[in-house]
Amino acid sequence: MREATLRGRVAELLSASGRSNVPPFMVMDVMSAAERIEAAGGHVIHMEVGQPSAPAPKTARAAARRALEESRIDYTSALGIASLRERIGRHYRDVYRCDLDPARIVVTTGSSGAFILAFLAMFEPGDRVAVTVPGYPPYRHILTALGCEPVLIETRSDTRHALTGEALLTSHRKAPLKGVLVGSPANPTGTMMSREALTALIGAAEGAGIRFISDEIYHGLDYAFAAVTAAELSSHAVVINSFSKYFCMTGWRVGWMVVPEPLVRPLERLQQNLAISVPMLSQIAAEAAFDGWQEMEAIKRGYVENRRILIEGLPKAGLTDFLPADGAFYLYADVSKFTADSFEFAKRMLEQAHVAATPGVDFDPFHGRSFIRFSYARSAEDMREAVTRIARWLK
Repeated sequence: MREATLRGRVAELLSASGRSNVPPFMVMDVMSAAERIEAAGGHVIHMEVGQPSAPAPKTARAAARRALEESRIDYTSALGIASLRERIGRHYRDVYRCDLDPARIVVTTGSSGAFILAFLAMFEPGDRVAVTVPGYPPYRHILTALGCEPVLIETRSDTRHALTGEALLTSHRKAPLKGVLVGSPANPTGTMMSREALTALIGAAEGAGIRFISDEIYHGLDYAFAAVTAAELSSHAVVINSFSKYFCMTGWRVGWMVVPEPLVRPLERLQQNLAISVPMLSQIAAEAAFDGWQEMEAIKRGYVENRRILIEGLPKAGLTDFLPADGAFYLYADVSKFTADSFEFAKRMLEQAHVAATPGVDFDPFHGRSFIRFSYARSAEDMREAVTRIARWLK
């Protein structure tokens, strides 16, 4: 009896919390499965993960080397190195013609760290926060882990899969929302919101007292038209961005937020306690990355070519239906004529064709079984080979 009681207590001590019970980010599971095939000697075309194949810009790497050789790598201000915050502010003036006070900029551990900080600073446990589907899975998973309630709003093809003010307010009337998060260019769809659509959505949200968060991590990777920052349209919006995508610095783990002035000190306190600061070496490299824009624009031209290869090649391979690839480096394809289970489809495509892609169920619990997300962030040679393999496999 006593032994059984002790076993029960030990099991209780070792059990995970309920808040940790969030679904896995499936793209990482796909990547692991692809790595197992490669370890056995197979050659996989990686289209599953949104990670540029190019390295960080030369300017960033050179600055990091100099810092390692000449400087101590210490803690920094919790808000970030002052010169980096000022450089980010100049970026908004140069790119968006938006005059932004660097005091409103907070450097973060990638966009992931920014989401955690934003949700903690803006919402209480139990608050309802709207996110779109299809959409980036960690939005809702992080909200759930922090005790908030993600409210999933479906987007439609007639709005280019952009959330509308009408859809937002319809959900708000059913049960009050405290916040809404949107991304443009969007993951996984690659679609973008026009200036008019984003302006209308922000107006609807703020008019109803709903806090607005704009995920702009794919800014710079826009093809159909120029991306618009929410920072230009509202001083009340929270903007999240990162050096991971356009600047090819995924593993450096450095991003930023643009926030209303009243949130700066709360975010500083949270960062002080949760992380102390973002790694100094990454911040130094990030500041120098802005000087590598010519290199980054050349990489972007490669994405444009990859996009063309897929848009022209996949229909010939049999995948004829996909969403407009306005920006980012994703193509979201409808595979419903081949399968009722995109997870099984992706698994077979990986095992038999050695092409890794992410099933839509990761992004959309309602209709994701009909879709596959392809990332075209690698080489043009890889994209052509992927089209050839998929065509051969589907015949």
